[in-house]
Amino acid sequence: MLKTDLLNKKVLSWAFYDWANSAFALSVLAVLYPLFLGSFWSAGDPGEVVTQRLALVTAISSAIVCVISPVLGTIADAGGYRKRFLLILALLGAGATAALALPGKGEWQLALLLYLLASIGYYGSGVFYDSLIIDVTQPRYYSLVSTLGFALGYLGGALLLALHVAWLLAPEKFGFDSTDTVFRVAFASVGAWWLVFMLPLQLFVPEKKTAKLVTHGVVRAAYRELRSTMRHVRRYRDVVVFLIAYLVYLSGVFTVISMAANYGARLGFSQQDLVTAFMITNLAGFPATLLYGWAGHRFGPKRGIWFALMVYVAVSAWAMYMTEARQFYIMAVIIGCVQGGVQGLSRSLYASLIPKEAPGEFFGFYNLVTKLAYAVGPFIVYIAALLSDSPNVVLLALMPLFVVGALVLILVRGGNAESQRAARTAVSSSSSDAGSDSA
Repeated sequence: MLKTDLLNKKVLSWAFYDWANSAFALSVLAVLYPLFLGSFWSAGDPGEVVTQRLALVTAISSAIVCVISPVLGTIADAGGYRKRFLLILALLGAGATAALALPGKGEWQLALLLYLLASIGYYGSGVFYDSLIIDVTQPRYYSLVSTLGFALGYLGGALLLALHVAWLLAPEKFGFDSTDTVFRVAFASVGAWWLVFMLPLQLFVPEKKTAKLVTHGVVRAAYRELRSTMRHVRRYRDVVVFLIAYLVYLSGVFTVISMAANYGARLGFSQQDLVTAFMITNLAGFPATLLYGWAGHRFGPKRGIWFALMVYVAVSAWAMYMTEARQFYIMAVIIGCVQGGVQGLSRSLYASLIPKEAPGEFFGFYNLVTKLAYAVGPFIVYIAALLSDSPNVVLLALMPLFVVGALVLILVRGGNAESQRAARTAVSSSSSDAGSDSA
């Protein structure tokens, strides 16, 4: 039964979009772009200035998606065009990523613009990708399917990043004349990877249609609907508490992903060391995220998230005393073991808390909060970099996000082992009743 309900063509095709776009998240966002921004496009500029540029453009791109996603969601839901909008935004993201091969040395302004467009494509397409989970599986499998997507993303990103590492370690062996050329080709390869592995979702994932009509006043309608959704969400106490916790702790989680390479570079670690560390991280993240999915299914997602946040606090405190690349390797592997799990279980915990009659509306709001978190965390780093030229100030700014997020999460009722078992029992009982009625 599990195999039929879980590992079917539409589930795997949906999850493979994580394989596709995680090449951007893991190779470009986390590793290649921060390193090349500092060593090539902003060559000669102070480290804190590079940090400011990276943090600010990341915050701006997330803020833009946060503002436009209600409009995109309203249009897409009205005609059942989520897959079509995902395609448009993925094309924007992949095209802009490939175009990062074009800016020359010192052209950090053009590099920032292309990264902004690529990030909008990445974050924006995720709005529609996340919402499609309700079309490919049953609620009782949300934890498993959600973390399956993150696990495949880790594996796919790690495979492509492994190729990039091989190129960087021995450029001449692969026909490259310099590491600068390696970076350029790597950006183009990520764009191509994204496009190719997006195809299964477009071909095999079904999408429920609606008969809702959208008129020329779509912008007003979108924000009117957003206000209505906010009023609707406020009626569910645990949803509100979870979203507050999620906004706080995800701001920290995402910032660690996007700023870790910049932090390591400012400590003086080599590009080869940093890229290799992230490759190992992603390889470790694949089985760890699958294990997290099983743990969330067995013991409840809330405990898994809470444990991961405590790991972030401990590792952030330890990282302030790092002096060797070996320590960065260890830190990166530990983070990789919880990074995908905390995101996958957050998505499944939220799915278990919301009313089942309005998943699209509530997931749209969830994605809005996600993009807000993606803007808040980097903006905090931007302010920290303005106040001090010490990279450790960034860690001091992030640690309270994990602590406060974990404390608020405790107040969420549900998402534990007992509630998970009760939900599964209810599903089994309803299935038995249906079988008896049909008999």
